[in-house]
Amino acid sequence: METGIRKIATFIEETVIEGGRKAERPITTVVVAAIVRNPWAGQGFVEDLRPEILRLAPVLGAEMTRRLVAIMPADRVEAYGKAATVGVNGEIEHGSALIHTLRFGNMFREAVNGTAFLSFTNTRSAPGALLSVPMIHKSETGKRSHFITATFQVADAPGPDEILIAIAAADGGRAHPRIADRFQDMAEMEAEKAGA
Repeated sequence: METGIRKIATFIEETVIEGGRKAERPITTVVVAAIVRNPWAGQGFVEDLRPEILRLAPVLGAEMTRRLVAIMPADRVEAYGKAATVGVNGEIEHGSALIHTLRFGNMFREAVNGTAFLSFTNTRSAPGALLSVPMIHKSETGKRSHFITATFQVADAPGPDEILIAIAAADGGRAHPRIADRFQDMAEMEAEKAGA
């Protein structure tokens, strides 16, 4: 099948020292980014995006997930997320179309035994923009230690008629987490409310 993939870029980052202090263990982050031709480019406003979603999203999801778990096996993944950025001739909806479908996200989520939604960004950018993929814990959505972001750039992407799609995973949270989880805040606020 013709997917329009021009390039796939993979980024691996290992954080050893943060804030001047050595991490308890290195935290590894992996990003897999696919740069594809925007399937709606040059067509003007397209009302029904579904045919291209059904054609491309499952193939991209499978290939990108395969590449990511080859680098970071599923049992190591603790946090995950996804992102799309369209080139300047595209609509943000075009990038959203390819990542906001269960036919894309479920491949990644199921491969790493996740249950949480994949946090995300949808943007428009010029080639070489600094891009971010926000992540959360793959099953504990209130675990603030795993509210992290993978940042990367591809010098020549996305082109004006391209979409850059990325998935990211980390094998831990921030190197030195020192803030409470959402659930602790909620319990404290309820106790404060009851005591008022």
